[in-house]
Amino acid sequence: MNIAIVADWLPTYGGAEHVVAAFHALWPRSPIFTTVASRKHLGPLADADIHTSPILQFVYCLTRRHQYLLPWMPRALERIDLKGFDVVLSSSHAVAKGVIPPPESVHVSYCHTPMRYAWEMEEEYLRDFRIRGWLLCLVKAELKRLRRWDLANSRRVDHFIANSAETRARIGRIYGRDSVVIPPPVEERFFETPISVSRYALHVTRSKDDNQQPATSNQQPYFLALGRLVPYKRFDLLIELANKLKLPLKIGGTGGDAPRLKRLAGPTVAFLGHVEDAELPSLYANAECLLFPQVEDAGIVPLEAQASGVPVIAFARGGIMDVVRNRETGLLVPEQTVDAFAAAVQEFRTITWDRPTIRRAAERFSRVNFQQRIREEVRAAYERFHSGSFKL
Repeated sequence: MNIAIVADWLPTYGGAEHVVAAFHALWPRSPIFTTVASRKHLGPLADADIHTSPILQFVYCLTRRHQYLLPWMPRALERIDLKGFDVVLSSSHAVAKGVIPPPESVHVSYCHTPMRYAWEMEEEYLRDFRIRGWLLCLVKAELKRLRRWDLANSRRVDHFIANSAETRARIGRIYGRDSVVIPPPVEERFFETPISVSRYALHVTRSKDDNQQPATSNQQPYFLALGRLVPYKRFDLLIELANKLKLPLKIGGTGGDAPRLKRLAGPTVAFLGHVEDAELPSLYANAECLLFPQVEDAGIVPLEAQASGVPVIAFARGGIMDVVRNRETGLLVPEQTVDAFAAAVQEFRTITWDRPTIRRAAERFSRVNFQQRIREEVRAAYERFHSGSFKL
């Protein structure tokens, strides 16, 4: 099959870009089409055959803000010439699935979510970007136009793959389409990091077939949270929790909410800023636990933590329900409140966590398994398309 890979944008190497990299590793000769890209920030994708929109790329190089270009991205994607490709494989959380495939091509879309800021989190995103006054009216009108375009172009997809059961439900609710669920991939290096011994556990149970010795660390115990510092991620809840319990908490990430969060933080909270990709495995492995208070469609951070043998305490809503097995690989918190998370931390400290078991449970999310399932879905979609059995 001659495959074209399409992405929304590629300014950095985040969760969506990990999916694109997994696609490209499967089909390394496939070109990648997108709106804008920053090669120096794309890790393994830096040397890929990436095609951008000339005009949008020029403006992006001046502004370094791809968000400003969103109103012009749909038109840029629709202008991409994909003639000669058997399969169009898009990785989309925004506009990539709106690409126009040739009549002879099957379009398979790995959907991270229908556009959250257009459909279900408009107010949260407007607050995050501090949009006010006349600009607020302009942006809301543009989001309304995007919703109409997004709904119409969902018909250009022949086969949807969702990254979680939550996303599958949203695809069905918004687009009226079915999908199969394949969670995002976890890089193998997280499975290879030595497992650290929990300071709160009395011992680590090891099975006979597990030949990995737990590693010890000279670092002080800490709880960990990672992500963009924006309000909906609820880092403020975690800071209040750390202040209340005198909990050693490390927060990794950058974002517009950083000044407010730093004002809230007590002496047990440390801000790491941007964490380099190479530093992540040891940062996870030496943590007591990952704290995940937000609602996400899916998320690579809890998967990477569990691949490192680290349990997760998470708010029990969204894609996390596909990931955490309660009291086996983490704890699911019924309420998004400080008191509920405080109770979970206390419960966490009474459990002896079997970190090798947590790692083994995460193997279903490995990059190898992800690629195998993606290959099977793309092949099956291609064959159904050419047999005429697709029904939208």
